[in-house]
Amino acid sequence: MTWVFDHAGLLGDLTVTHVYLSVLPVVIGLIIAIPLGWAASRWRAARAVLLTVSGLLYTIPSLALIVILPALIATKTLDPANVIITLSVYTVALLVRSIADALSAVPPTIVAAATAIGYRPLRRFVGVEFPLAIPVVVAGLRVAMVSNISLVSVGALIGIAGYGQLFTEGFQRQIVAEILAGIVATLVLALIADVLLQLIGRLVTPWTRVGR
Repeated sequence: MTWVFDHAGLLGDLTVTHVYLSVLPVVIGLIIAIPLGWAASRWRAARAVLLTVSGLLYTIPSLALIVILPALIATKTLDPANVIITLSVYTVALLVRSIADALSAVPPTIVAAATAIGYRPLRRFVGVEFPLAIPVVVAGLRVAMVSNISLVSVGALIGIAGYGQLFTEGFQRQIVAEILAGIVATLVLALIADVLLQLIGRLVTPWTRVGR
């Protein structure tokens, strides 16, 4: 605890960086995954291709992808964009299947009823299909967020700040308290993010609480 109090400023700065590097890829990944998931739920061929590709992308080791990105997109090795792009790729890989399955699970009778009363495809998706899929999408987002919070730490191996800095520096200087602070901070941040996403999911889907 003494080490934590003595380095509160550092922990605060690392928390801001860690949150930024964790949350932004989830937002980017969600924006990209929604149309891909919709396509996968609508066409069988698209589903086969997209789910296969997303599955393969998720098998690429995070450190390897972070290291090779500078050569692929002409960025500097220490550019945080390398971590953001890498985690965005993993987020898309996780969410495409979740969104596709969620949209496929929307009862056809509801879709037909919306069409019958004049909903065009885009309005039906925004006003009916996607809202009904939100609980499953939020579940996917929770997995992606917790995964990103964990993976951001890998960026410390190439000099990107975050809680991973506490692991690398603590190991190099043999300061156990610093390493433990990094572990606890990561766990607490993941827990807070998970709870917040659950609350957001409940707020945007009030009909799921009817009758409880």
